[in-house]
Amino acid sequence: MLDDFMTRATLAGIGVAFAAAPLGCFVVWRRMAYFGDATAHAAILGVALSLALQMSIFLGTVVVALMMAFAVTLLAGRGYAMDTLLGVLAHSALAFGLVAVSFLSGIRIDLMAYLFGDILAVSHSDLLVIWGGAALVVALIAWRWSPLLTATLNEELAYASGIDPKREQLILTLALAITVAVAIKVVGVLLIAAMLIIPAAAARNFARTPEAMALIAAAIGGVSAIAGLRAAYLLDTPAGPTIVCVAAVIFAAFSAFGWRGRSGV
Repeated sequence: MLDDFMTRATLAGIGVAFAAAPLGCFVVWRRMAYFGDATAHAAILGVALSLALQMSIFLGTVVVALMMAFAVTLLAGRGYAMDTLLGVLAHSALAFGLVAVSFLSGIRIDLMAYLFGDILAVSHSDLLVIWGGAALVVALIAWRWSPLLTATLNEELAYASGIDPKREQLILTLALAITVAVAIKVVGVLLIAAMLIIPAAAARNFARTPEAMALIAAAIGGVSAIAGLRAAYLLDTPAGPTIVCVAAVIFAAFSAFGWRGRSGV
């Protein structure tokens, strides 16, 4: 069954959706959209370094994404507004990554595949990485679900409950880095943030609890992947952007109802 490239692509899309759904909820609740974008943009630098050092692209992407997150943490509060700081780091990382790629000699690289994804070229080993990473992210978020929610709702309440908000932020950062690494093959660097934010934002219209919002976001992400791949096949359009377009259409349709549930956050 896995010899069919469309089957592999579908499984890859669903795996990314499962990884991005719970994490995307925290990104929405914490208003970290630009932070996710900055981490994703840093991934292209990770790809360049991985190819140059002949190491795993997954490992290189995770390392650089974590470096980006730590850089944001270190530079925050030094006189720059957070959105300004993230904007500088996001676009700088992307630019340095693109320049680094241009210096790679003797290595053939499809830059568009990393920028916009190449889900139809997912291999069996890619599937193992994607689903392994997705399982790790889901397990990490499930393990820290209650402390993460508390730290998201109120830092003072978190401290009173014996929870360190900075530690929970670090866990989110680690989960985000892993998600970026597994999603780069599916939707690419420029669209990873969209798959984090759009399903979660759409789910927020109907979810009454945080747990329900995560589950609905996962369902929306999975449907977007399946429907997007089908639409890309029929319309002969790029698969990654088409998946994001389907997610955006679902968000617009959900928003049109004009009713929002109470996710509790």
